Amino acid sequence: MAYPQAAQPSPAAVPPEPPPESPQGPAKIILTRADLLRVVDRIAHQILEKTSGAHDTVLLGIHTRGVPLAQRLAARIRTFEDVDVPVGALDVTLYRDDLRLRAARALHHTEVPTGGVDGRRVILVDDVLFSGRTVRAALDALGELGRPACVQLAVLVDRGHRELPIRADYVGKNIPTALSESVKVLLAETDGVDEVRLRGGTQ
Repeated sequence: MAYPQAAQPSPAAVPPEPPPESPQGPAKIILTRADLLRVVDRIAHQILEKTSGAHDTVLLGIHTRGVPLAQRLAARIRTFEDVDVPVGALDVTLYRDDLRLRAARALHHTEVPTGGVDGRRVILVDDVLFSGRTVRAALDALGELGRPACVQLAVLVDRGHRELPIRADYVGKNIPTALSESVKVLLAETDGVDEVRLRGGTQ
């Protein structure tokens, strides 16, 4: 005699498994869009003050997010002082000292600012200053573009933990972090949103 089988739940009735949590836990927003806009304005004012109105100055953004940051700074400087600061882009991929230790990366396009860099003040622009190794690579890459009168560094966030004797001349926000934590800058141009997030590391 065949016995009726127990009714099986339909696939729709089975609740989906929650997505696995990041090993670093949930991210904390430490800079909102409004905060980020104010920080960019502050850096633009600092540049105008320290360079006597951005005279003979060019901005060179380090790919990826340093490029839109440099463009934003140039736009704000234009708004504040009606000064057009040339903007360029710098790809440092092939100059990194960890190139052989990382997976292959797509190369970006280096764009020399209008008028070049020879004899001018070059301000490198990046999103996060951490170990300093990206900036060191940028200095090597810049050396192949020409000979600036001086080189300065502007960063949106300085999170500490330097491994090389490098410091920023213009800092939007100092954010003390643990080595196990990560700082992620998101920009509308590259990520569709303006935020800076801090994610805690595992202990």
